[in-house]
Amino acid sequence: MKYAEVVVDWLKEMGYTHCFFVAGGNCMHLLDAVRSRMTCIPVVHEVASGIAAEYFNEAQDDKKAFVVITAGPGITNIVTAIGGAYLESRELLILGGQVKTSDLADGGLRQRGIQEICGIDIVEDICKTTAQLTAPIPRAEFEALVESGWTGRPGPVFIEMCLDVQGAPVDAADLDGGTAPVLHPPSARMVSGEQAAEAIAEAIRGSERPVILLGAGVSRATANAVRPALRELGIPLQCTWNGADRLGSDEPLYVGRPNTWGQRGANLVLAQSDCIVALGSRLGLQQTGFNWQEFAPVGKVVQVDIDPAELDKGHPVVDVPLVADANDTLRALCTHSFGDYSDWLAYARDVAALPLDDPSNETAPGFISPYSFVEDLSGICTADDVVIPCSSGGANSVMMQALIQKEGQVIITDKGLASMGYGLSGAIGAALAWPDRRTILVEGDGGFAQNLQELATVRVNDLDLKIFIFANDGYASIRSTQRNYFDGAYLGCDIRTGLGFPDWSNLFHAFGIPSVDLSEGWTENADFLALWNAKGPAAFVVPIDPEQTYFPKISSRVRADGGMESNPLHMMSPDLPPTITARVTRFLAPKM
Repeated sequence: MKYAEVVVDWLKEMGYTHCFFVAGGNCMHLLDAVRSRMTCIPVVHEVASGIAAEYFNEAQDDKKAFVVITAGPGITNIVTAIGGAYLESRELLILGGQVKTSDLADGGLRQRGIQEICGIDIVEDICKTTAQLTAPIPRAEFEALVESGWTGRPGPVFIEMCLDVQGAPVDAADLDGGTAPVLHPPSARMVSGEQAAEAIAEAIRGSERPVILLGAGVSRATANAVRPALRELGIPLQCTWNGADRLGSDEPLYVGRPNTWGQRGANLVLAQSDCIVALGSRLGLQQTGFNWQEFAPVGKVVQVDIDPAELDKGHPVVDVPLVADANDTLRALCTHSFGDYSDWLAYARDVAALPLDDPSNETAPGFISPYSFVEDLSGICTADDVVIPCSSGGANSVMMQALIQKEGQVIITDKGLASMGYGLSGAIGAALAWPDRRTILVEGDGGFAQNLQELATVRVNDLDLKIFIFANDGYASIRSTQRNYFDGAYLGCDIRTGLGFPDWSNLFHAFGIPSVDLSEGWTENADFLALWNAKGPAAFVVPIDPEQTYFPKISSRVRADGGMESNPLHMMSPDLPPTITARVTRFLAPKM
């Protein structure tokens, strides 16, 4: 057998079922090996292969997908996907082709082999593990490389394999030996879930207004398994954006999704807690606000993360840092009992019920309010739907602010890198992971244009994917920045300032995908409903006012020295009326 065939057999035994790829000469033996062993999904551009595999794996636990790319442009094209998965702590296995070992550049030579570029040098800093194989390695070593991507804090693994190594004749039995290296030993500070839960319980028992914030480090399986016991605790629950589907919006303990671009009520609840327990959230600046010094202004922070660097970064100040597995910790925490927090829960639910669409928002006639759209979309979605908000811009922030999620839905976004163009490729991966469920993508026209070539992948696979395009003729977030900070000196943000866009109906028609332009009352439109309820791909163009406002939001100011100064998380703009402020800031008033 060729070494490539042996490697793919190992992957199959490790649970991998799908391979996303773009064909190329320097990965030809790998592709020949996956052809008869995996479900193979060719895409148009390598970045789509990486994003689709990331979302495929994130969407479910039963199957695994990996990526095969060629040398040179294969690796340079997929870097964005690797960066996104790295920042979101998600598994992404990439097998990359490389030139023959005899053609590798050395001694300072820039290039010897055709299309040669050193892939591991390019992506080493945004991968959990990298390796260049210049000779076959034993099974134990190879499996250790792969498994490093999902053990501890997950992340991308890039294995670059020279062409002659892929095609090398080997005896699989001869490679079964070897010793698995310990690539990423656990931190010496690691404690068990039981130990972490004891420390959390002590902190909660000394508080009057605790909140548990569930991040993506808490798996869907764990959240579902402990939900009855979690309800018995009686402590208000919140979710991060990446953990948005761990709870349904009708969960009695649920009090919103706090975030810099989050829900005003959720931010206010979090700010008034005297004990914030963050499980499986790295508490980055998007979660705490840029003004992290005023995060948790009246309380202490307990953070559980498997990566000690996240606990030691200095923002926010963490009073009880615990290096532990968030899933083990939550399961252990649910065996504890606490006091009666019913009054605090009732207050938190009242605060969290503040409007998601601020009354000050303006939408010009002839356009659809994005907030009303998301509310209507939430109403017609079912618990079986897979929802893919895009990863940046107004479409992303409105979806994550206003989406009213249902228990059972799968919701995936990628906010760390916040790259435009993620939505369509991610939706492809999610749709292939859940072929019997409807997948819904909401993406801005600017982001969608960056990867629209993958409509071909949607069509050829006949995916049950419903695509909603926020058509506002440009980059809404860039336009807003230029309006707010540069007095409307627009440049390269819309059609008027040189940014080109297609006629969307003609574009979808060219790919054989039916489309409908939406207008007010769209949920009752017969043409829309026919496509919405039918299997297969469909696209819907949502007219959004180019000058649409997006409130509430955190306001920032440019200081005289050119730096930025932001309001804390709980002080979103515009200000609430004094009577409402008094009602929803009861525990902040003494500090303000």
